[in-house]
Amino acid sequence: MRILFTYKEASRMGITLHTELCRLLNIRYPLFLAGMAGGPSTVELVSAVSEAGGLGTLGAAYMEPEAIRGAVRLIREQTSQPFGVNLFAARSADDNARTQQVQQTLDGIREELNLAPAVPGGLRTPEYFEKQVAVLLEEKVPVISTAFGLLSESMMRQAKAVGSHVVAMVTTVNEAIMAEQAGCDMIVAQGSEAGGHRGTFDVAGDRRMGANIGTMALVPQIVDRVHVPVLAAGGIMDGRGLAAALALGAQGVQMGTRFLTATESGAHAAYQERLLASNEESTLLTRAFSGRPARGLRNAFIDRWNESGIDPLPFPTQNTATRDIRNEAARQNNPDFMSLWAGQGTRLLTSGQSARQIVQETIDRASEILHGKKD
Repeated sequence: MRILFTYKEASRMGITLHTELCRLLNIRYPLFLAGMAGGPSTVELVSAVSEAGGLGTLGAAYMEPEAIRGAVRLIREQTSQPFGVNLFAARSADDNARTQQVQQTLDGIREELNLAPAVPGGLRTPEYFEKQVAVLLEEKVPVISTAFGLLSESMMRQAKAVGSHVVAMVTTVNEAIMAEQAGCDMIVAQGSEAGGHRGTFDVAGDRRMGANIGTMALVPQIVDRVHVPVLAAGGIMDGRGLAAALALGAQGVQMGTRFLTATESGAHAAYQERLLASNEESTLLTRAFSGRPARGLRNAFIDRWNESGIDPLPFPTQNTATRDIRNEAARQNNPDFMSLWAGQGTRLLTSGQSARQIVQETIDRASEILHGKKD
């Protein structure tokens, strides 16, 4: 079976690696690093992807505002190329209605890690979002991206005023239309294969596990309904995925899992070891760690939680409740109780490659498929 397009065929189909997305952001390649919050997204990884010609993105959702400022300035010391910062736009107060019940369940896991039981009382999650956005505006970050929702009208207006491009992660056509109408410059269409948190805006009621439409089905439907560049995300691990996304009408891809084992990744060594030993059947969607649906490697924590039959607290309260467990598991090098976010393409992971090598290998393979030659 022929797997290459001739240059003439690719040109006729309008498929090119230098897309409108590249021109809009002044980047060489249509490849975004996903904003992976909680450790994997280091300054070095972000800078390396941008230096390699893609768009590095700092996963800053859990970072204090001034820590974000410091990281942004360090990125600028390491690269003169555009980069982005990703935040969680969900603005919801803590819900402590069932905290005691949940903490009692978590105490059984804490005992296995020799952690003290939870202190009685409600939980309080710091609310940073508005201050985080303020830092990005003050620092004039080239690209601001959001998950779980959109910037407010005022924030969007200010972002445009300082010259920042705004990207939103979406999981349905309706969310994509909302993002375009709100003023987003680009949209990431996140298929169900993607690792980490689902970007679904509303996870109430029967949507608690998020919208789970596959990348292949989601991307062309969004492309047909919006007029801004669309990036495909979910299960894309190499140049084959990039070429396929472009053929579906996307103008680029966002890749996260592929970079978790890069030399610059901040993912815990035990986490990376589990990733490299996993396969396409190893992941599942869970709300156990944070209260919002996310795809990760199945482990003892998820099994214990599911056996309890208890519904997690809403985000961000569940995330705050489990933080001490995740942190202690990392300290003990114990992946059984860590959140091991990953997509469904983990057989395609490699060890020992730099971010630059991953970017270039992806682009070269896509170029060979589309044009019969390397970039």
